[in-house]
Amino acid sequence: MSQQDVVHALLDRAGKRYAVEAGIKLDDKPAPLFQLLMLAVLLSARISADIAVAAARELIHSGYRTPRRVADADWQDLVDALGRAHYRRYDESTATKLHASAAHVLDRYHGDLRKLGEEARNEPKRAAELLREFQGIGPTGSDIFLREVQDIWTWVRPYFDERALRGAKRVRLPDDPGRLADLARDHAADLAAALVRVTLDEKIADDVLATER
Repeated sequence: MSQQDVVHALLDRAGKRYAVEAGIKLDDKPAPLFQLLMLAVLLSARISADIAVAAARELIHSGYRTPRRVADADWQDLVDALGRAHYRRYDESTATKLHASAAHVLDRYHGDLRKLGEEARNEPKRAAELLREFQGIGPTGSDIFLREVQDIWTWVRPYFDERALRGAKRVRLPDDPGRLADLARDHAADLAAALVRVTLDEKIADDVLATER
């Protein structure tokens, strides 16, 4: 089985980006980029990815699609939306972080995260630093955002962080971002998401590698 075959198997098995699962129609526009930022905040807490994705979906379904809508929201309404998605233990602190993140988007970037890319001058390392200025976004959150956005912000590509590279080694793929991007072609973000899932669920790797036999 070639490395390209492994990539195809991974994409079929686990290649749905977290943004897609959350119902985010990702595009280089202010609203979906902000929704991705919310997802990164939610996934940064010590909570299952499935619950974090469900929470993002619930927030979007409840109308919290823009930084202005979140910044103007009643704090308790955000807590309640998170609770409906079973995002508990961290619901109150995360509601506070979402409020603060929305305010920062409005104050620093006038509601448009494309300006973050402009300020970063299309340098992924600088973009990661700017993302970590948001409350609730650390190295994990900035990695999530940049992994997911790389097929939209192509200047970020290839973005395979340490966790994705661990997943690559697990399924015997190159642990080199450039080589992985070549294998992924136009689906680098999907492959990065699949490789992260490999680190979370051993069965994915077992299923993919079993096809070699």
